[in-house]
Amino acid sequence: MTDISVSVEFNVTRSPNLTYLGRCSRPFIIIRVNNTKVINSCQEAENIVELNYDSGTRSLCSLARMTLVDIMKIRTSLENLENYRVYLKVEEAVYEFFKRKGYLKVDLPVLSPALIPESYLEVFETEFRLSWEKTCLPAGREKLYLTPSPELFLKRLLMAGVGNCYYLGKSFRNSEPNSSWHQPEFTMLEFYKLGVNYLEMADEVLELLCFIDSKVKRQKLKGKSSSQKLKFDRWEKYSVGQAFEKFAEISKKELFDEKLFIKKIKNKGYKITGATYEDLFSQILAAEIEPKLGKNGRATLLYDYPKQLASLAKLSKDRKTAERCEFYIDGLEVGGFCTELNDYKEQEKRFFSQMVSHSIDKGFIEALKYGLPNCTGAGIGFERLVMTLTNVKSIDKLKLINIK
Repeated sequence: MTDISVSVEFNVTRSPNLTYLGRCSRPFIIIRVNNTKVINSCQEAENIVELNYDSGTRSLCSLARMTLVDIMKIRTSLENLENYRVYLKVEEAVYEFFKRKGYLKVDLPVLSPALIPESYLEVFETEFRLSWEKTCLPAGREKLYLTPSPELFLKRLLMAGVGNCYYLGKSFRNSEPNSSWHQPEFTMLEFYKLGVNYLEMADEVLELLCFIDSKVKRQKLKGKSSSQKLKFDRWEKYSVGQAFEKFAEISKKELFDEKLFIKKIKNKGYKITGATYEDLFSQILAAEIEPKLGKNGRATLLYDYPKQLASLAKLSKDRKTAERCEFYIDGLEVGGFCTELNDYKEQEKRFFSQMVSHSIDKGFIEALKYGLPNCTGAGIGFERLVMTLTNVKSIDKLKLINIK
């Protein structure tokens, strides 16, 4: 952890005609962090410390208390600085890896008039307005959404022929759980490789993790032992059926039969009223399976999801499972990938089976008619990946500025 020393120097004189302390002399207050002067005048202090005193006798003590709060904010930010440097190191490693592999780095919008219809996601909505000098009619307004994923934009580029590509940037999701590994604004790494399926992509993802880990280890982080314990030489693998059988005592027959599955969940004591198969699956996965994955020093790969959770993935030849994977490190879901569905009729059917409040990107369906090349796409929660490499337990610890 970064060694931080904070010193505060006061230089206060009070005029009997003033009721607000802090407008009387300069320097009013000096705050030093690691011998670096961060505030050195009354004017600068006003922007950080709000002064509102009703008693001259309380003023100096109040000032000291309020200033210490701000010192702690500065101190917290600097304590996060070491983790943030690792964040930047991982970012550099990502750029280097994909450059070596010949992927194209792309920049994408974070605002879109239409999105993927995924009922489990809630999104942020805003409105674009033309200048009021030009129009005040409703026709001059357009509803826009902050993108929860760069997927649609990347697939449009694939259909246009850009080849293997990746995006590292911000995504946004509303109504996320209040936990240390969720934030409404987060960084997503998403990439697509042509001509491979989900199991072949597993090798590429493992190679990426190994490359990043080697770069982080070279920093020899003081007090950070997590990355030294992780091994990315091979996956620990479970099919979803195997994982439910081993960790939740739900047989494959029960898992892949909705009626039997719901009956089993009810017998386990879960509330099933109003819940869909997908809801109940997610409950069991989160409560009984995920905490046990990736606990032996290796990343755990969970693959072959029930067809009800296919999302935008191709179905397997037997039509019972989706060619989809998720991977976990130390009980935390870090990323996933799937063989991408490129049958526009099936895609259209799935799109309109989802009940969502936002606009659906019908143009994407039309574009699919021209053909999405055979490919696999992968998405990784970037902050979560850095968390596993730095041994921090909260995304907040990676940020220099938090919105919370």
